[in-house]
Amino acid sequence: MNGSTRGLINLLRGWPNPALLPAAQIKAAAASALSDPEVSTPGLLYGPDAGYEPLRQQLATWLTSFYRPSQPIEPERICISGGASQNLACILQVFSDPVYTRHVWMVSPTYFNACRIFEDSGFGGRLRSVPEDDEGIDIVYLEQELQKAEKRARLDSNDKPEFKSPRTFRKIYRHLVYAVPTFSNPSSMTMSLQRRQQLVSIARRYDALIITDDVYDQLQWPTDSASKRPMSTEAALPRIVDIDRTLDGGCERPDSDGFGNSVSNGSFSKIVGPGVRTGWAEGTKKLAYGLSQCGSSRSGGAPSQLTATFMSNLLESGELQHHIVRTLQPAYARRYYSLMSAINRYLVPLGVELPQEDRDHMGGYFVWFALPPPLDATRVAVRAKEAYNLIVAPGVMFGVNGDAEVVHLKRRIRVCFAWEQEAALEEGIARLGEVVRDMQKELDKQGPEDLSTPVNWSESNFR
Repeated sequence: MNGSTRGLINLLRGWPNPALLPAAQIKAAAASALSDPEVSTPGLLYGPDAGYEPLRQQLATWLTSFYRPSQPIEPERICISGGASQNLACILQVFSDPVYTRHVWMVSPTYFNACRIFEDSGFGGRLRSVPEDDEGIDIVYLEQELQKAEKRARLDSNDKPEFKSPRTFRKIYRHLVYAVPTFSNPSSMTMSLQRRQQLVSIARRYDALIITDDVYDQLQWPTDSASKRPMSTEAALPRIVDIDRTLDGGCERPDSDGFGNSVSNGSFSKIVGPGVRTGWAEGTKKLAYGLSQCGSSRSGGAPSQLTATFMSNLLESGELQHHIVRTLQPAYARRYYSLMSAINRYLVPLGVELPQEDRDHMGGYFVWFALPPPLDATRVAVRAKEAYNLIVAPGVMFGVNGDAEVVHLKRRIRVCFAWEQEAALEEGIARLGEVVRDMQKELDKQGPEDLSTPVNWSESNFR
């Protein structure tokens, strides 16, 4: 089969479809901001360290209504960022030391671009993979590895930060934990409430900062396409930062240092558009203030100051909330149902397995599944691209750099339902079914594939 005879279908790209971008709403919000000197003047100047104050206030109100924490979220807990990736780099600049901070513990499979951000901050060779089970991060494995890391640190006399000078506004943590707890990229898993609580408790025992990308939380719908329940405007589970705020006296209890052990990384990329390059971090007041003192932010003023005025108007007017509930949730739900229908039709009969099939809610951008053994996902992906003009993401893309073998990813594939047109989703899965069926037939005839034979794989060819 010559792939060039069929149009390209890209189920790897984790972008929103252009038809779902709220250009008209952004235009109105921008026009309103730029026509009012009381908004446009501060928007075009250097902003306060923690970011545009009206946006912090609007975010506090909106996040309180969505997550329903036991106490309202205060603007002082929020720091405006240039998006989740930029903010991750700032968190590392302020709260980690490339020697004293022993390791970055990454829930695996992981968001692969995060690895580069950690390595750019001096953690090359010290990223560690933590597997998932049915409830999320494997707590037993994590604690065992934390104990080993602490033993090594004691032997090495690694008892104080080596490269970061003391500052009153920051704390250097001994460990970092990175996770996407809700509708994870890539595994689509959602961490259970009990597991979130256990993770906070472990982070307190071992002086770890849990960094969570909470960027997909608002994109949720019932897993069952026949459900009559309306789209939800409230989160199904509290964030880890919410649990840290209240568990066992909370993160500002008398015997704590007040920085807490978690920070929520939020972004408008998935609910407005990645080009706005605006997001926020939420943590304790001390952590939010410390993050606002990051040198790169203080030098150039608050990140995304002008765009922050637009985002503030979107929230204040209610247009963003309406866009999420009336446009994004229904559109992504339809796409998810179409994709799952195709997976059940074309792939499950061939032996494909899906995670967390009994959950009530689904969301995010991705579906993750395991191919039937002994198929190798990288080889399937190469065949799909070359013979069927279909791009999918093989599991090896999502390994933790330098520690990928801890989690078996060779049979896993991630597909995205956000980018392609809805009609292309079924066709893409049908093509993938053809690839799997053809390769299974070849294995039946030729015997087990020699997996030691190099495969012509290049990540750059799968974009």
